[in-house]
Amino acid sequence: MMKLKDKVAIVTGASAGMGQSIARLFAEEGARVFALARRLELLEEMAKVAAAKGQTIIPVKCDIGNDAEIEAAVALAVEQYGTVDILINNAGILDNMLPIHELDDEMWDRVMQINLTGPMRITRSVTRIMLEKGSGSIVNVASIGGLQGGRAGAAYTASKFAIVGLTKNVGFMYADKGIRCNAICPGGVATDIASGLTAPSRMGIERTSAGKGANPRMGQPEEIATVALFLASADSSFINGETILADGGWAAY
Repeated sequence: MMKLKDKVAIVTGASAGMGQSIARLFAEEGARVFALARRLELLEEMAKVAAAKGQTIIPVKCDIGNDAEIEAAVALAVEQYGTVDILINNAGILDNMLPIHELDDEMWDRVMQINLTGPMRITRSVTRIMLEKGSGSIVNVASIGGLQGGRAGAAYTASKFAIVGLTKNVGFMYADKGIRCNAICPGGVATDIASGLTAPSRMGIERTSAGKGANPRMGQPEEIATVALFLASADSSFINGETILADGGWAAY
């Protein structure tokens, strides 16, 4: 039985990595998936593959840092299907592993815009829709860097700690309205997010690498997608305002 049959889901950062795996899995489970990302050609390719299988993925070019594009994407989902049942806030960027004394305002503002402000804005928009029908599930992809201080630079770490806090606040505020909000905190996962590192800090790389020897293995995007499916579906109906650490046991050391 499909876990998300006829549900309307929005997945950000869906062109590659964890977002792509989440979008594909949700479509396999019967959801009508609005896949958002800046790289439209990759979304369109994924949508064609899904359509050939009788699945629904709608590609939407959207920069999560652009409020107008966020609102347009949400409006498109409502226009086509009348509602939004699930939101997956997956889009995110790294920060060149910059310790705070090397961090400039431009990097801080960009990381916060993509990792925190954009997710806040699309969550705000979708929550208003979910309130009207009294149900919905929001899943934020945070990071092990949102629970511990030595996994990334200052800006990324602050943004992911903030997403964990936002998750708990939204989960609590709407707990009696049928809306749940949870977060996944992945450890090391094999994605292309590191390709965004343009001029990494030597100090930052050295310091954040200190505990890498304790990491049992890298995770795969598909392993995070199954956690997202659990949190988005009725299987997790009594889980709200929580963070699930998916790191293969790395943080247990």
